[in-house]
Amino acid sequence: MGTDAGDDGHQLHGLGAAGDAAEVNLSARRPFVEAVWSDLAETFFPDDPFRGFGALPPAARAWGALKYFVPSLEWAPRYGLDKFKYDLLAGVTIASLAIPQGISYARLANLPPIVGLYSTFVPPLLYAVFGSSNNLAVGTVAAASLLLASIVETEVTADEDPQLYLRLFYTAAFFTGLFQTALGVFRLGLIVDFLSRSTITGFMGGTAAIIILQQLKGLLGMKHFTTKTDVVSVLLSTFRYRHEWKWQSAVLGICFILFLLSSKHLRKKLPKLFWVSAIAPFMVVVIGGVFAFLVKGDEHGIPIVGDLKKGLNPLSISQLTFESRHMKTAVKAGLLSGILALAEGIAVGRSLAMVKNEQIDGNKEMIAFGIMNIAGSFTSCYLTTGPFSKSAVNFHAGCKTPMSNVVMSVCIMLVLLFLAPLFKYTPLVALSAIIVVAMIGLIKVKEFCHLYKVDKFDFCICMVAFIGVVFFTMVIGLSASVGLSVIRALLYVSRPTTCKLGSIAGSETFRDVKQYPHAKSIPGVLALQLGSPIYFVNAGYLRERILRWVEDEENVCKSVGHDLQYVVLDLGGVTSIDNSGVGMLREVYRSLDRREIRIALTNPRLEVTEKLMLSGYIRDVLGEEWVFLTVKDAITACRYALQVSRSKGEDQV
Repeated sequence: MGTDAGDDGHQLHGLGAAGDAAEVNLSARRPFVEAVWSDLAETFFPDDPFRGFGALPPAARAWGALKYFVPSLEWAPRYGLDKFKYDLLAGVTIASLAIPQGISYARLANLPPIVGLYSTFVPPLLYAVFGSSNNLAVGTVAAASLLLASIVETEVTADEDPQLYLRLFYTAAFFTGLFQTALGVFRLGLIVDFLSRSTITGFMGGTAAIIILQQLKGLLGMKHFTTKTDVVSVLLSTFRYRHEWKWQSAVLGICFILFLLSSKHLRKKLPKLFWVSAIAPFMVVVIGGVFAFLVKGDEHGIPIVGDLKKGLNPLSISQLTFESRHMKTAVKAGLLSGILALAEGIAVGRSLAMVKNEQIDGNKEMIAFGIMNIAGSFTSCYLTTGPFSKSAVNFHAGCKTPMSNVVMSVCIMLVLLFLAPLFKYTPLVALSAIIVVAMIGLIKVKEFCHLYKVDKFDFCICMVAFIGVVFFTMVIGLSASVGLSVIRALLYVSRPTTCKLGSIAGSETFRDVKQYPHAKSIPGVLALQLGSPIYFVNAGYLRERILRWVEDEENVCKSVGHDLQYVVLDLGGVTSIDNSGVGMLREVYRSLDRREIRIALTNPRLEVTEKLMLSGYIRDVLGEEWVFLTVKDAITACRYALQVSRSKGEDQV
């Protein structure tokens, strides 16, 4: 084959010259620094946020960079009354939702209810300055509240030491802020991408189910309850303390739930009346408070929130605890809840931005979330992000800019300064009803069915998260689902797909013969497409898979009376290759050379071409004449070489 290969090479050069075929650029080189910088830029700056800055004067570049990190400088100079009237309406509307949600989610985390209002005052102000989403409304969220409580309670419960319990929440918010800010500054948002949509759907559904069950304590007026979150412990605790059940709370809770569900149904039937469902939770709090005050509910089986002191957020920076015995819990709670909060907040912001054909920057959002959580930990707030329910109300209310968050904060400030004590009579059953109705929408049964129909593996990832949260703990459910997602990704990397290409009749294209059964194979030529980077992880598998394709094709060729003589590898989908990958190509070449089969490569990318040239594979092993621009060029050259070799054989005979 050695002499014939050389002859084939000259013949191929002749074919290229005769047909004026385009050739692969094998001389392109990038300096090492440029190559490294390009790879880093694609990894950490895929959106290239500073493009176009180079042509600007220094002052303009500095102003542009400042506007990038402080997005409010972009929209504030153009802000006017025409936008403010929409933001005012949206801000007041979400404030009416933020008050009951703030109190409810603080109770869910076993925190003083006033902390929920504190957490809806300071963080939204900072988000309005640093956030990039026009639609996001900032506040506390149920899932993160329960996750924080489940982690902190492994160290101390709210009943054992309420002061330490609260300090650990503030400290966790501080670490959450540091983590989120670092991710944004160093452009490491790809870490959040490990929370797939399937994982989030299952985790949020499982968390919602557990939260609903935990509200049995408030709905039944119970005083004692388990601190565990799994469904078995919750149900056992509910029936263990059944002597504490209060029928008055249960009846009132059912009435509130029916009212809230009716308001949601009205919004679906008449979308223009969205504001009814938005203010319904606030109405439940007001009506429940008036009712409890008139009938002295706390004396008749309807427990109430209790005293709420007036005043703005007190400073809590001195309450952050960095003692070694508590650090592990605070860091764990901060990191896990921070990742969850980022995933929810960014997903909500992007989904709402798509409806308006807007763009948000995930890294800017991380910085904004981080800054507001750090500042929040200094001002008696616990973790905040962009909850879906509040953001959806903000969106439908017609918000134009993040100024709606400022309006909400001003409303909360007025409540803290003048109206907070009035909420002392709020029945706990009202807060439980608000949480139950809010959580029902997070159990997306239709999404579960869709996943089962479209992708069974995604469905398994979703169910692992759901079952893990419901029957074990939130951390176990989240970790198991993420682990399964990572295993799936590793399987895709280590077992990439390869396919045999065939010619589509009436065209010059070559496609997968399994997808297009009518695609025709080329006699004596096997065309294979490799569709992933070639690394040490998958090099061995690809070698075995290519050789198996060759063996199968040889058997087919022999059955019709001719030999397999050429293998064409389409590298258009191979984005990169490492030393193990180059070694694999050498081994395949040697293996096929012993069988007198020639290899041709098509359409290698710049990064791949560089490695193959520098390693000597193309120059010393394969030969530059065996690298083609398209599969068609390679097939044409192989057919030409076959015809020439057959003509020589006939002449010799």
